Amino acid sequence: GVRVVSEGRTQYFSLHGKTGHLLTAERIDREQLCEGVKQCVLRCEMIVQGEMDVYEIEVEITDINDNAPSFKDIELEERINEMTAPGSRFPLAEAHDADWGRNSVQSYELSGDEHFSLAVQKGPGGDRHPELVLAEALDREVAAFYELVLRASDGGEPSRTGTARIRVSVLDANDNAPVFSPAEYSVRVLEDMPVGSTLVTVTATDTDEGIYGHVKYSIKKITEKASQIFQLDSVTGAITLVRSLDFENVDSYELQVQARDGGELFDTAKVEITVLDVNDNAPEISVRSVLSTISEDAPLGTVVALLHVQDRDSGANGEVRCSLDGGLPFQLRSSQGSLYRVVTSRELDREAVSEYNVTVRAADGGSPALWSSAVLSLRVLDVNDNAPVFSEERYSARLAENNAAGALVLTVRATDADWGQNARVRYRVLEGRVRGAPLSSYVSVQAETGALYALRSFDYEEVRELALWVRAEDGGAPALSSNVSVRLVIVDENDNAPQVLYPPAASGPAAGLGPVRVPVWSGVELSPRWAAPGSLASVSLTRWLVVAVAAVSCLFVAFLLLLLALRVRRWRRSQLLAASSGALRGVPATHFVGIDGVRAFLHSYSHEVSLTADSRKGQLRLSGGSCCDTLPARPLPDEPAPLLGEDPDA
Repeated sequence: GVRVVSEGRTQYFSLHGKTGHLLTAERIDREQLCEGVKQCVLRCEMIVQGEMDVYEIEVEITDINDNAPSFKDIELEERINEMTAPGSRFPLAEAHDADWGRNSVQSYELSGDEHFSLAVQKGPGGDRHPELVLAEALDREVAAFYELVLRASDGGEPSRTGTARIRVSVLDANDNAPVFSPAEYSVRVLEDMPVGSTLVTVTATDTDEGIYGHVKYSIKKITEKASQIFQLDSVTGAITLVRSLDFENVDSYELQVQARDGGELFDTAKVEITVLDVNDNAPEISVRSVLSTISEDAPLGTVVALLHVQDRDSGANGEVRCSLDGGLPFQLRSSQGSLYRVVTSRELDREAVSEYNVTVRAADGGSPALWSSAVLSLRVLDVNDNAPVFSEERYSARLAENNAAGALVLTVRATDADWGQNARVRYRVLEGRVRGAPLSSYVSVQAETGALYALRSFDYEEVRELALWVRAEDGGAPALSSNVSVRLVIVDENDNAPQVLYPPAASGPAAGLGPVRVPVWSGVELSPRWAAPGSLASVSLTRWLVVAVAAVSCLFVAFLLLLLALRVRRWRRSQLLAASSGALRGVPATHFVGIDGVRAFLHSYSHEVSLTADSRKGQLRLSGGSCCDTLPARPLPDEPAPLLGEDPDA
């Protein structure tokens, strides 16, 4: 948008929203705004909000003839001694016209009596001073007073006039007039001088005696505003201050003081009062345009506010220095003298600081310095520049098999440092496959809470572990995301009984007899449950079982052969001993093995192996009553046992 701002409290102009014409918003009185100023200019600024640009506008106020000349006193009195010589001049009160230029007072006219005429003197500034001129000698005995009319006219069209009545009294002779010393007074006063202080005392002397030597003072020329500020003591000539001075409004005054004796002789003096500035005005900060919000990704140099700073004082007291609080990502840039721009100086981060209260301080160069401040509140808008962050680097959980479908496994949690929709986190499981089935058929995650649920009952013998990825995604545009790994371990339970792998259930004629069992054998499951019949793993396992049984059988046969060889050797040795000694008595029976002992030995080491190439399981059963370190023997008889092949009755 575009708006117009005027300096000061009163806004004199406005901008038409459709046509763009500059309109007056208040009645403009040139005489009130620019009293005594030749060129009256009002300044305003046009601010373009979106572009943060300012255009200065100067409007010159031209005068119209809306004020008539007027005299401060419409009844004037002049006292003239009858001895006054013709041609003498007497200053008259000037008419005041608030208008300027041609519309101000341009001429004076005098009417009433031929003893007097009017002379108008032009000053260096173009102002006109009327003077009463004595045209003919006066004779108090003939006429003691005269009635005159003074008319002032301005140069407007139509012309306006103002009148004053002059009563001239004829006095007796007085040959000495008062004299000012000096004729001009110049005073310099500080604007903070207390009310009631005496600024200057004017003095005039009269060498006459008596009533003709008594001098009274009066102000003959003074502006209306000055008459409300200064007061002249008619007896002492002291000029005192009755109202406070203000350098910023008026910095100088000019008075004309008249000293008149008792014989109505007079003298005039000029008094110039110069007001000196003091540091009594703090800088004024006007916020012309300001942002209430700013995006955290705003580029460096983005204009945040447009300020106008001024100090009504002059000189060093009016020099203003502006600054910002330290540590903030903003800086001031001067633009067009009294205009300043608050711009960003470094990148913003809403997650670090979401709102700023920027304090702008303005201090003048006075001693002591005066300062003022303005606070700019700025809220930083969020940008989706932060991805969700999980509370843990990885998640793991243990779940017992045979769980209920829909059981809660664990909950993942991620947070997003952004705000609003950008911080809203939703979860999902990244798709994968487990044993040829989609991962989504095993587990699912609740999008809002991150709760991970099992969609089916797990079987440890089928699936022992699940590895998956969960993604957390925020609601920004474009969205940001992060992933976390989840490891799900299935815990085994004792949910499977032992099974007989071989022999398989009988078929054919023996089917009605049920499975064949050996009472003293216990089954040992050698194949994993997941090995399917006829699979490659089953065939490989059966092959290795055959090899193992063959190796054991070979070792067993070798052991028997070794044992038999030892027994035969012992027997032959005993035969040799018997042949040499001729008798076998006294030989321990344990040195011989009979057929029954060999049979018992063979029986004690019997075993059964059941292997089938097409069965799902292989089984090895060993007798629990076997002995591996002794050979059973028949009890010793009273007589030695017969040798192999010998008849016991022999």
